[in-house]
Amino acid sequence: MELPLDFTKKMERLLGSEVDEFFQSFNEPRASGLRLNTTKISGQEWEQVSPFRIEKIPFAKHGYYFDEEKDQPGKHPYHAAGLYYIQEPSAMFIASQLDLEKSDKVLDLCAAPGGKSTQIAAEIGREGFLLANEIHPKRVRALSENIERFGLSNTVVTNETPEKLSRHFGNFFDKILVDAPCSGEGMFRKDPEAVNYWSQKHVAACAAKQRDILEDAYHMLKPGGTLVYSTCTFSPEENEQTIESFLSRHEDMELLPILHDHGVEPGRPEWTVWKRTDIAGTARLWPHRLKGEGHFAAKMYKRRGGSVQHLPLERHVKLSKRQEKDWNAFLEQTLQNFDRGGRAFFQYNDQLYLLPENCPQLKGLRLVRPGLHLGGFKKNRFEPNHALALFLKPGQCRHQKDLASDGDDWLRYLKGETLPGSNENRGWVLMTVDGFPLGWSKETNSILKNFYPKGLRH
Repeated sequence: MELPLDFTKKMERLLGSEVDEFFQSFNEPRASGLRLNTTKISGQEWEQVSPFRIEKIPFAKHGYYFDEEKDQPGKHPYHAAGLYYIQEPSAMFIASQLDLEKSDKVLDLCAAPGGKSTQIAAEIGREGFLLANEIHPKRVRALSENIERFGLSNTVVTNETPEKLSRHFGNFFDKILVDAPCSGEGMFRKDPEAVNYWSQKHVAACAAKQRDILEDAYHMLKPGGTLVYSTCTFSPEENEQTIESFLSRHEDMELLPILHDHGVEPGRPEWTVWKRTDIAGTARLWPHRLKGEGHFAAKMYKRRGGSVQHLPLERHVKLSKRQEKDWNAFLEQTLQNFDRGGRAFFQYNDQLYLLPENCPQLKGLRLVRPGLHLGGFKKNRFEPNHALALFLKPGQCRHQKDLASDGDDWLRYLKGETLPGSNENRGWVLMTVDGFPLGWSKETNSILKNFYPKGLRH
């Protein structure tokens, strides 16, 4: 790989005797990984049914290496069913530094494409609340699709600026992740095009943007809360020096040490401006020290003492009599053991959503996915959304058609083809692969009419 000359000179100056080992890693094959969706399958279950050659990633909970040459997990029906997220191994390390607990209120501020958001949402459970935000309109669509594929109901997706969110959510979140936009040096091996965008000027511009984003994150973190900052770059200006600058401006923020094992190394105090020793508590993931790309992480704690903001909850939308009748008819004919547990409905035009538990007021925000998309009201009927199918657990749908992963009917379904049905004309049927939901079909005249979304078809 041909690297920019200014970059190689900079890394030679920074790394000294270990630079040859560092540069050699760019000529070696990159590691490929997938992370389980623990809301759908456990590690023990996965290791029994996995169709791939997998190996546990030692520094990433629920993460597995796979062989990219021999396996294609992105083309397997388990991917469409949301059993896992294909993710660069080092990236899996970051979200776990939040020390997530059930019922946490969490913000993923720069969330696309959704690897870290799906990891967070699975950890905090149904009682938790995740706001996954992405400022770029094109990238937020990919984020929303990945939230949907994972079958998540505790997540709201927004397309806002950090400044706008900070005015809405002051001192509110228990945990915040800032996976900041960066110069991407750590992704050179994975994405060679990133090399073309690199310059020292770009590094400086990224560092300035990161400091602004961190200021907005600080204002949204409640006293007693945890903030994790990460990048996928090697640059000290965007890593150690950004954290050093942030801590110098906020005396109530304390750097918490990250465990360094399985090849994860300390940050470098010698690369800070004021040689700040506690920076060694940050973490660097180097491609010549572990099987993964380059990442940096810092974990910080906001000392208690200030006020915590308690926002009013989003109000419950009351359905019209017609809508209530159509929704209840759908529930009775199609679902069973479906408990919304007091969670509020949210309505946009004719589309119906189920908000997360304890969802704060969202008025004024640019919403992309306000919770679980249940479906839409058509003339005299309710039509379920694809997201509802992926959310359902075994036994929650009255009618089900299971497709075997070692057959070819699942591929026909994902291509949008009709399949033979029963003679019962059962209406909405949940299509599954080896018991895991894939999407909807509607059975009429012994045919399963395909409702797999056109934009997702193979």
